Amino acid sequence: MVERESVIEIVVSVGAVVAMLAAMFAIGSSYGAANSTLSPEGGQMLVWVIVGFILVMTAVGVALAYLLNQPDDGLETDGGNVSA
Repeated sequence: MVERESVIEIVVSVGAVVAMLAAMFAIGSSYGAANSTLSPEGGQMLVWVIVGFILVMTAVGVALAYLLNQPDDGLETDGGNVSA
C-alpha cells in the first residue's frame, strides 16, 4: 500500500506539471504564428512560465518537506528539542 505522504507528493507534483503544460499550451495557442512558430512575445512568456514552474516546484518541495516531516522519523539530530 502506498503511504499517505507519497500520495500527497505525487498529487501535488502532477498538479503542478499539468498546470505548467496548460500554461504552455495556452501560450502556444495565443502567440503561435501561422507557420507553427512562436512569436517573440510568446517566447518571453514561455520563459517566464518555465521560471515560474521552477519557483513553484521549489516552494512546493520545501513546503512538503516541512509539512510532512514527522518528529519521530529520525531526521532531526537533536531529537526535536530546541535549546537556547
